[in-house]
Amino acid sequence: MSAGGVAAFIGLGSNLGEPERQLSRALVELDGLAHSRLTGQSPLYGSRPVGPPAQPDYVNAVARLDTSLDAFVLLDALQAIERSHGRVRGERWGARTLDLDLLLYGDRQIDTAVLQVPHPQLHLRAFVLVPLHDLAPDLELPGLGPLAEYLPQSPGRDLWRLPQRTDG
Repeated sequence: MSAGGVAAFIGLGSNLGEPERQLSRALVELDGLAHSRLTGQSPLYGSRPVGPPAQPDYVNAVARLDTSLDAFVLLDALQAIERSHGRVRGERWGARTLDLDLLLYGDRQIDTAVLQVPHPQLHLRAFVLVPLHDLAPDLELPGLGPLAEYLPQSPGRDLWRLPQRTDG
């Protein structure tokens, strides 16, 4: 990564429109972002929905992106990828084709109306903590401390590792 680049961690989730394929395509698109390079991805996990109960289970993962994009430019790029997957922002925590959350942006703490980093729910969600730990077990969460300290405290929501796909 060039000077000035940061490690950004992106949470991926989908429960509509072939979720595993949605995440696979999104990872390719993340790797194709200007001034950025995908440098890691967690295994895929299945999880129960946090929001309204009448929706399918989710597929979740976390990706590491080394980028020199500004955090707000990166957020815009993530939202453009979501829209290209048919994401419509409607019901809070409702079903979606693709959700891309900027979880961490280097060691920065950002608190604005449009972007909060670390993601405000990060330390409370097993479907984020477990794949993030798979990717970066020694990670420090800015303003929160070591990632590993939050794993035992994460809610007992159902979370299961999905078999690795071999068909690309």
